[in-house]
Amino acid sequence: MIDCTEAFVYHSPVTRSDDDPKTPSQPASNESSAPAYAAAGVDLDHDEAFIDDVKEIAKGTFRPEVLSSIGGFAGMFKAPERYKDPIFVAATDGVGTKLTLAAQIGRYDTIGIDCVAMVVNDLIVQGAEPLIFLDYIAMGDLDKSTASEALRGIAEGCKRAGAALLGGETATMPGVYRKGELEIVGFSVGVVEREGVIDGSTITDSDVLIGLASSGFHSNGYSLVRSVLDAGMAAGKFDLFEEPPGMRTSLASALLAPTRIYVKPLLNLIRDFEVHGMVHVTGGGFAGNVPRVLPAGVRARVDTAAWPRPDVYEWIAREGDISESEMLRVFNCGIGMIIAVPANSADDVLHRLRGLGERGYRIGTVERKAEDDPAILFDPGFLGIDPNAPQLD
Repeated sequence: MIDCTEAFVYHSPVTRSDDDPKTPSQPASNESSAPAYAAAGVDLDHDEAFIDDVKEIAKGTFRPEVLSSIGGFAGMFKAPERYKDPIFVAATDGVGTKLTLAAQIGRYDTIGIDCVAMVVNDLIVQGAEPLIFLDYIAMGDLDKSTASEALRGIAEGCKRAGAALLGGETATMPGVYRKGELEIVGFSVGVVEREGVIDGSTITDSDVLIGLASSGFHSNGYSLVRSVLDAGMAAGKFDLFEEPPGMRTSLASALLAPTRIYVKPLLNLIRDFEVHGMVHVTGGGFAGNVPRVLPAGVRARVDTAAWPRPDVYEWIAREGDISESEMLRVFNCGIGMIIAVPANSADDVLHRLRGLGERGYRIGTVERKAEDDPAILFDPGFLGIDPNAPQLD
């Protein structure tokens, strides 16, 4: 167990103000107020001064329901009044080994967005509106520049999701994390009307599957990504900051592209359309996630030729000699979210999504299955759709 004194929180109850003398602040003297602790690797004065940066970053994410400021022990939030029979939905996730790549490239602004996205995208598939977000950032010693960069990414992600950054914790843990290493984890709570919960139970055969484009690998499969990358760089085949053959951007930009946050367009969609189920395509790819929402007696039939894949997928498949079946088992392959809707509304749903700035594709159907049939069938070309053809207006 980690000693809780190795960390500091930046939550605050409503009774705490910026002028409250209990709020941590930088001492007037440059001399540490806890020199023995500082010599052991934790400089309380240095770390607690970071709270002022956190306040400035977090306040731009606040919603009207927030009842607290930053700086104390816990955050407070009231339920939105428009919900009559609210169900609260909670989720947590991290960024994984993409953090190692961020450290290698020396860029931390996108991983905060990743952290938020991986959590709130899990909430929206239940139909839940994200309300609050909490973060956990840990380092061997607090580099305020790095932590601020990551936290600004978290705040940006919260804005994209409509969630308030209510608080969190920044931990200094020498001996646990090496210098320059960073851990980042997120937690969120959302709300949905009881009658509006989406759990896949209403999915039926003849439903259409609509896929929303991803921004790349999102935050999954990076152990494999880094293995392919490291082997290629050691062999001198490519450089992180150059464009490899067949790609229109550098590997650094493609591999650090932040996870797309689908919350606002999907909230708009479920307000006006019947949605039977949603799938966040995360770790485990299609095969590991689509079956999680399917009721008994049906399966998903996916046309893997129905959407264009970002160049980075062709790069990793080629350089890593990865089969198509493994690509679909590990990565999202260009589709970050899947929606099951009635066939008679599919075109209208696609039209709405594209109007909201999403690239949506009809990627498959739901059909009856025998007991021993797989829950998902990949059938390239069965829809006969050219993914590069002009889309609906």
